[in-house]
Amino acid sequence: MSLDRVLDYIDNDSDNALARLMELLRIPSVSTDPAFKADCDRAADWLVDELNSLGFDATKRPVPGHPMVIAHSDAPGPHVMFYGHYDVQPVDPLHLWDNPPFEPALEQTQDGPVIRGRGSSDDKGQLMTFVEACRAWKAVTGTLPARISIFFEGEEESGSPSLVPFLEANADELKAEIALICDTGLFESRVPGIVTMLRGLLAEEVIITGPDKDLHSGMFGGLARNPIHVLAKIIAGLRDDDGRITLPGFYDGVPELPDDIRAQWQGLAFDHAKFLGDVGLSEPAGETGRTPLEMIWSRPTCEVNGISGGYEGDGFKTVLPSRASAKISFRLVGTQDPDAIHASFVDYVTAMLSSDCTAEFPLGRGAPASRMGISHPAFEAARTALSAEWPDPAAYIGCGGSIPIAGHFQSILGMDSMLIGFGKDDDQIHSPNEKYDLDSFHKGIRSWARILAALGEL
Repeated sequence: MSLDRVLDYIDNDSDNALARLMELLRIPSVSTDPAFKADCDRAADWLVDELNSLGFDATKRPVPGHPMVIAHSDAPGPHVMFYGHYDVQPVDPLHLWDNPPFEPALEQTQDGPVIRGRGSSDDKGQLMTFVEACRAWKAVTGTLPARISIFFEGEEESGSPSLVPFLEANADELKAEIALICDTGLFESRVPGIVTMLRGLLAEEVIITGPDKDLHSGMFGGLARNPIHVLAKIIAGLRDDDGRITLPGFYDGVPELPDDIRAQWQGLAFDHAKFLGDVGLSEPAGETGRTPLEMIWSRPTCEVNGISGGYEGDGFKTVLPSRASAKISFRLVGTQDPDAIHASFVDYVTAMLSSDCTAEFPLGRGAPASRMGISHPAFEAARTALSAEWPDPAAYIGCGGSIPIAGHFQSILGMDSMLIGFGKDDDQIHSPNEKYDLDSFHKGIRSWARILAALGEL
């Protein structure tokens, strides 16, 4: 059987696969810092060369920012497109790294060997699991089990400013039956998952201005309007005692969880006490009557991310501030409309103002949620393939965060995505000492080999 021989090849070639990943990790492709522009270009070239060596027709495509890498194969079978990103987060604060972040190393830990270095989990280690699976299929059979296109982005960690125009300009070339994305992780670091729900995001900032200057609180306190008081009342009113968000129309488009997905989630036996305990908390907040997994995967939120106003330095200053501001984020689900919620938020704040205060809203940017229809046979084929590789059976899961590329693939290219990743909760992505378990890397390669075999049989 070809798959068995492919898996044997992966096992026997594991040292070489690791060496190739280490080579890519040494390239400091930090997309948000112009000082690393040449390094981002070098990472794109490295990937183009690697993909061409595997028989892909790979090219580096210029965009206003860092280049895209596009590759196509001419193998028969269903057409799938794999997406990953080769850019990485900045490494600051550098002094918190145990070793230089772009000198990756294999490190032994109490839980087994890990690959330590910036980008090891997010996302170079993950994207290379797919590349190595393709390498194994080509080496063993001389071809790929499906028609594969590959799309590597170089600006994911800096907001993807070139992405949408590039997708729109190249839609005909990039369309496939389904997209594969490897930028997620294992549930509770052990259960393989296919993410089918991604929350959207609306980012708001509100600035309340009262008096035209900071005032002496002894001379004006009690008589003059304090913008911090006004802002505090606005924030306090955004949620009721049951944890529901009070903005009119906020829950328009929020679906209830399907019974089959609810049953899968209950079967995951999520330990919310440990989840909270790991960050020094013990009591679930949020909507009354909702399970913990519902609240972080399938329910919308309103969170205050920062508050500013008045004197914030050392010591004490008896000031009545002229301005107060807050940054507030809404995670969105279902078909919630970020523009409609922004308008509702502006109306809510405006109605709470006194005649002596004004409000500004400098942000108000958002993207809707993404929800994948799992009726396409590729989803169940991939879930079965994943279950054959890992001790725990794979599940359809949600994700509390936002991965805009999946929504763009839906709206621009008209295709759903299977988000499958092998990161672990303690990978410290975006933080010092990022790592990727060697087991995640090796079994990730084997997982993609199995999934490609399953997709090729559809």
